[in-house]
Amino acid sequence: MDTPTPIARLAEHPDRSAILLDVDGTLAPIVDRPEDAAVPEATRDVLRGLSERYALVACVSGRVEDDARRVVGIDDLVYVGEHGMGLDPHAGDWGDALETLIGEAPWEPERKRYSAAFHYRAALDEEAAVADLRDVERRALELGLRARWGRKVLEVLPPVDANKGTAVRTLLAERRLRRALYAGDDATDLEAFLGLDGLELAVRVAVVSEEGPTALGAAADIVLGSTEALVELLRQL
Repeated sequence: MDTPTPIARLAEHPDRSAILLDVDGTLAPIVDRPEDAAVPEATRDVLRGLSERYALVACVSGRVEDDARRVVGIDDLVYVGEHGMGLDPHAGDWGDALETLIGEAPWEPERKRYSAAFHYRAALDEEAAVADLRDVERRALELGLRARWGRKVLEVLPPVDANKGTAVRTLLAERRLRRALYAGDDATDLEAFLGLDGLELAVRVAVVSEEGPTALGAAADIVLGSTEALVELLRQL
């Protein structure tokens, strides 16, 4: 008899399982301007169906929660923003340092509640933009902040123990769930993959691209090449 796939095993007990998803590059196709991103309506239909069956369907995003909810377009899901930063009581202690950095930066970043994101996807001279952001990275470290590179973005964050992995563990522990799928496309999603360690059933899905880290695909149980391929996978649940 054929062994059930991880997806089939997860679908056997939706009332005991969680579906955890990154937003940009995973549910919503990457666009030049973050404010223009949107989850396609066909994907929303699939997510609505999942939310009716599964114990938890959550979006764990680098965006602030309200903005992630706007991009996804479904109020009934659970949203965790800024890579789980808001779950740490000390995340707000670094506001002054962040404002100092922004005031010295070569251009205005996407300002979030606890962090800032310097996007350079639309830069006319990408090499020069990266050089400018290397200076921002050095200054961030001088101020005691953390700096993290992603897909055409430099994020500056407070130095607290909060990431997508801690967010995933918190969401699952609160609901006592031991079965989960997580899908993501960038370096921060590696932390979320680690957050599934020790579960009864863990399914790690990488949506890979030329911009994404090679380590993500290597750490995944399932590797997909596009947001559309992820939707087809979710339909099986």
